[in-house]
Amino acid sequence: MGYVAGEYDVIVIGAGHAGCEAALATARMGCNTLLLTINLDMIAFMPCNPSIGGPAKGHVVREVDALGGEMGRHIDKTFIQMRMLNTGKGPAVHALRAQADKFQYQHLMKETIEATDNLTLRQGMVEELIVEDGVCKGVVTKTGAQYMAKAVVLTTGTYLRGKIIMGELMYESGPNNQQPSIKLSESLRQLGLELVRFKTGTPPRVHKDTIDFSKTEIQPGDAEPKFFSYETTEAPKEEQLPCWLTYTSPETHSIINSNLHRAPMFSGAIEGTGPRYCPSIEDKIVRFADKPKHQLFLEPEGRNTSEYYVQGLSTSMPEDVQLSMLRSVPGLEKVEMMRNGYAIEYDAVVPTQLWPTLETKLISGLFTAGQINGTSGYEEAAAQGIMAGINAARKVQGKEPVILERSQAYIGVLIDDLVTKGTAEPYRLLTSRAEYRLLLRHDNADLRLTPLGHEIGLISEERHRKFLEKKERVEQEIERLKQTKVKPEEHVQQMLREAGTVELNNATDLITLLKRPEVSYAHLESISPSPVELTDEMKEQVEIQIKYAGYIEKQLLQVERLRKMEQKRIPDDIVYEDVHGLANEAKSRLAKIRPLSIGQASRVSGVNPADISILLVYLEHYNQVTAAKK
Repeated sequence: MGYVAGEYDVIVIGAGHAGCEAALATARMGCNTLLLTINLDMIAFMPCNPSIGGPAKGHVVREVDALGGEMGRHIDKTFIQMRMLNTGKGPAVHALRAQADKFQYQHLMKETIEATDNLTLRQGMVEELIVEDGVCKGVVTKTGAQYMAKAVVLTTGTYLRGKIIMGELMYESGPNNQQPSIKLSESLRQLGLELVRFKTGTPPRVHKDTIDFSKTEIQPGDAEPKFFSYETTEAPKEEQLPCWLTYTSPETHSIINSNLHRAPMFSGAIEGTGPRYCPSIEDKIVRFADKPKHQLFLEPEGRNTSEYYVQGLSTSMPEDVQLSMLRSVPGLEKVEMMRNGYAIEYDAVVPTQLWPTLETKLISGLFTAGQINGTSGYEEAAAQGIMAGINAARKVQGKEPVILERSQAYIGVLIDDLVTKGTAEPYRLLTSRAEYRLLLRHDNADLRLTPLGHEIGLISEERHRKFLEKKERVEQEIERLKQTKVKPEEHVQQMLREAGTVELNNATDLITLLKRPEVSYAHLESISPSPVELTDEMKEQVEIQIKYAGYIEKQLLQVERLRKMEQKRIPDDIVYEDVHGLANEAKSRLAKIRPLSIGQASRVSGVNPADISILLVYLEHYNQVTAAKK
């Protein structure tokens, strides 16, 4: 027998990385929020790799932080190793990656949630949504408790009809042998939402004391680590822990090839589509048969555990094959396996059923975020979580939604790709997916998003004040470099010789000097230090803005040209069947996606430039007729 257990502004279902960000955002924006999760001990758990960041993903964590989210602050407090990747390339692809103490990370996140005002944390299995007249009104748990709300955010990860697969062994389960969510999946189908079956996987974990590290290559962290959060000023005091690099061997490949008949992904046992950019080791061996070896990284899962994660050896092979594979790898000849690797299948929502706000088109007040939307990765989940939370709160408060543009954030690229193009496999964000990646750098996420975070109510007045001070000092220093000239005196020429560039013939302003590839801001400091104190972050910003000014200007002009397309709104009531001349495929796709603007319509798969031209002509006529009627 059911009973009403409480009423809230927003209910968030699931406390993974998406759910935590969503619930914290809604609560901090003033909404009375309930966060429901199957197991309180699994909050912000990392069932796969114990790391956060990397190319594009690291950018996203910075953006979540710039908006006022939590992931960056927490990984800065709990990392065991931090590295900046791609430092030999341009700033557009610099990416921070941290190895996490996964247990400390989840405990700290639970503490934060428990201490947050307006946020109630409860353990419970949600089995049904309460929907009346196309509006989501609440949820029902396994115990019959009915929680009512004005908005609901679904962040169920890989738990929906989760099934673990390991060789011939298959059983219903969430990640890491947690309870799966079975009935909620059926509830979503009955409500009319289209679901798809996806698959992901994880490698075995091995015991540290059984690894021969002398046969591997050490991978230390950066001596002077940078941080994800703009609020972090110092690193944890503990020493960083190294990771270790090794490789598969010909014996590894032979073991896999001789056991392919037992591999679920080749025997037909796996239905779901797996991630292209994170394939299993058996898939890599088959697809790249010409490669003699593949990289494997041995990564510690925390400071107070002997478990090591074998990055690159994701597999759904039977247990005995997994152990043979491991022991064929240099350094792992006598290794003991602590946890098996496995594949997990789960249901996901087809993301083209969502508005760019992450609210479902079919059910008002129902938002979805994270792996339920077809993505992979903790970072992509956190990004969707904070945006779904922001928009759920603003809907409850009667405010306009927040939609990030593709030129504004990687988060904008991620969500636009999902809701406009959909995905046929677990989606992973890549720097190559962003057409304006020189604008969406790791270093400038605060300049792009912190004013918005402050306006929304997630950035404190103190943090906003510090941000404005940083912005002003950077602008003042750039102006000083424009106005300050140096003569070809000996100390200046000496600096230029040391930098490896030609000497001066005439007096030259400092900004022109800094545009030389060989000259850094540090060189200028030696001859003309700033009269005001600048942090390393400010100096980096000055240097990048000056050195890449021409390229940045070109991208800004492209953005401005395309912004006109984004500003051409498409009316809600347009009937695409009435648009004569549109190709049938375009009519079908546009009717399904229901893009909000011409810009979004131009990115819909199956819609070509000729269709957009016809649509523009039709809209001009449509708007004239509408205006005449008024």
